Amino acid sequence: ALVLGAGLPPVAAAVVGVLAAGLAGTAVDRTLLRPAYRRSGEERLLLALILTLGLAFAIDGFLAFRLPNVALTLRLPTAAVTVGTLTVRTASLAASGMALAAFALLAAFLRGTLHGKAVRSIIQNETGAHLCGIDVDRTRTLIVGVSGILAGLAGLAQGLFSTVGPEMGPEFTVLALIVAVVGGVRSLTGTFAAGLLLGMVNAVSSYYVGTYLTWILLLLAALVTLLVRPEGLLAYWT
Repeated sequence: ALVLGAGLPPVAAAVVGVLAAGLAGTAVDRTLLRPAYRRSGEERLLLALILTLGLAFAIDGFLAFRLPNVALTLRLPTAAVTVGTLTVRTASLAASGMALAAFALLAAFLRGTLHGKAVRSIIQNETGAHLCGIDVDRTRTLIVGVSGILAGLAGLAQGLFSTVGPEMGPEFTVLALIVAVVGGVRSLTGTFAAGLLLGMVNAVSSYYVGTYLTWILLLLAALVTLLVRPEGLLAYWT
């Protein structure tokens, strides 16, 4: 839309789109999630989940109504590259590179900066972080803003090798929840490992048994993890 409507170059449009996703996350934190933050424990978690899912369904419905036949993609100049006897799509390489770079930057931010350490403190113990002088409200806004940027990067990576439409939001949401459950919601390393593992399962299973059974296998993986190791596979590997 930014390329066709505003005339921006594809790279500039991608950067603006990702930043816009981050700003949208910040706006949601400052408005929609305020009632959830006034709660505590499981009540806060459930209310925040319901509010954000409701917003996602509303946005999906609006886009599907206003743009029913629009599917966006970002084509790279070179379709594939050959390394020895192996031919690899450049889109796959670019998406993998984006994912690895995002993980490295996020890990460096969380472990090597003061704001990142504040984020980790709040995730582990919000009350303790507040008692230590950390501005919980401002740091929480930072968390949601960074999450929006990561969501924008995920949409951009998806658009490199397939079309992106308004109907893909729920699919991304379910996949993200499964990965978080399997890897551990408080473990960056666990989430990364679970994403790689479940990504390979998804690719192989989709090829051999189809998409429908693949979804069942992924949900079973989440169910088994909840029963055997509720904290996630690598919950203590932060």
